[in-house]
Amino acid sequence: MGEASNLEALKFNLSDFNEGMLHAIMELISDGIWDWNANTGFVYRNPGWYEMLGYSPHSLENTVLTWESVIHPDDYSRVMAAFDAYLAQRAGGYQAEYRCRKQDGSYIWIEDRGFILARNADGSVARMIGAHRSIEDKKRLLEELERRNHSLEALVEERTRELSRVNQQLQIQLEENRKLAETDALTAIANRYRLEKALPQECDRAQRFRQPLALIAMDIDDFKIINDHYGHALGDAALVQVVECLKKQLRDGDLLARWGGDEFIMILPNTALADARALAEQVRHGLTDLAPVGDFQVTMSFGVVQRFDEEQQTGLLARADQALYRSKVMGKNVISG
Repeated sequence: MGEASNLEALKFNLSDFNEGMLHAIMELISDGIWDWNANTGFVYRNPGWYEMLGYSPHSLENTVLTWESVIHPDDYSRVMAAFDAYLAQRAGGYQAEYRCRKQDGSYIWIEDRGFILARNADGSVARMIGAHRSIEDKKRLLEELERRNHSLEALVEERTRELSRVNQQLQIQLEENRKLAETDALTAIANRYRLEKALPQECDRAQRFRQPLALIAMDIDDFKIINDHYGHALGDAALVQVVECLKKQLRDGDLLARWGGDEFIMILPNTALADARALAEQVRHGLTDLAPVGDFQVTMSFGVVQRFDEEQQTGLLARADQALYRSKVMGKNVISG
């Protein structure tokens, strides 16, 4: 049975099966089938999906973030634009070809198709199924046929491979340059440039998948005193110590960035306000273990906020900064939000 037939059968006969029966059938289908319950955020992927990317069946998290994490960065915006257009009913269907990262780090080309099975009363997606199908063999076969057509084409192919190797080297160099451009030189964490790229993406992701997004703004209390009394060398050393303490509280998917001077921002995807405040408290408590700088015990003030519906990065950052200011007014070494 072909992929299109498999999807159509699942699409039109879903009402005839309970959840367990549907997933049992999907276990038997060789195509990479996925089933997204948008209301709960749960994504079921059949063994064929995992096998295509070289993973053991059901070894990754059943969330949309698993899918996003394997899309090639150069293809990501294009894929999301097509996906969003279908969800918002600006397009009649969803189909895309792009590269996916396998477990061994290599990439394969896939064709991705999806169908919305049900919408909520407000028009948002409730249930959607689809299939990922490798088209790597098709692309390789076309290349092989072209090489055999003419001896000149073989020479061209060799030159192409050489250019590809050169391009890979250039890509490695570009990636190294990108990391340097997005990394703070002193603390080796993300810098302001990286933060200003990442935060809009996280706001869009939170809006798309209806997930919470929290932000923690923080800075070192009376940091100017350290620099003035003990010099910038000790001040820089204190910043590095503080960052090491902050990094201990980071979870997978979180981003810590140096906003400027002694101010830092934590982006916390899929995190509610209460959990973000608890994390900030862990950071505040962890700072007590730092060695003093001279007679000065390092503390921080915190502003914690959760993204409102439809709120973009400018408003979210402004509210986090206001919360941080309130912490300073309240006496420092406190958490506001």
